[in-house]
Amino acid sequence: MDIILLGPPGAGKGTQSQRLVETRGMVQLSTGDMLRAAVKNGTPVGLKAKAVMEAGELVSDAIVSALIGEHLDQSRDKGAIFDGFPRTQHQAEALDLLLDDRSRKLAHVIELEVDEEALVERITGRFTCGSCGAPYHERFKPTQVQDQCDVCGGHEFKRRPDDNEQTVRTRMAEYRAKTAPILPYYEARGLVARVDGMASMDEVTRQIDMVLDGAA
Repeated sequence: MDIILLGPPGAGKGTQSQRLVETRGMVQLSTGDMLRAAVKNGTPVGLKAKAVMEAGELVSDAIVSALIGEHLDQSRDKGAIFDGFPRTQHQAEALDLLLDDRSRKLAHVIELEVDEEALVERITGRFTCGSCGAPYHERFKPTQVQDQCDVCGGHEFKRRPDDNEQTVRTRMAEYRAKTAPILPYYEARGLVARVDGMASMDEVTRQIDMVLDGAA
């Protein structure tokens, strides 16, 4: 079963993808991760991508499509979760061709719906222990003892530099601009399902499972 998982940064796509990998044996195809790995490993596609990036240009759809094709060939017996691709109708059509060539078919396009204000609070309030990496949140999961990690007792904490309100709102705007064009393409084929991305992680997992199992 091949699916597309949509949602802005912070919506929980990474967490839900990992759960699908663990529980259903699927493979997550994140274009960003795949490009970095291909460049690092010096694959033919990676060398092309590296040359383009070093020239300060955007990696073409053709290169990304070739990369996805490679990974689909390596995981013929596993369902794929597409993350970060497609973002335009042209890319969506390219993905259809990639799947058709391999006798595969897109089963679902699942969007994790979020509330922008709540997402800003979710992201800007998170921090981690500087020693062991344990995750916390100012409102939803504070440390039991102020300024002391519950896990290792450390007293140094850190935040991601891009976990600030302006960056989050910019990402939301970019997501809406990039995702809006492809939703009608898939809605016309009855493939789009939406789940509540603001629910608990377990509840989001349950809703996704219902979609995949045909119960939603």
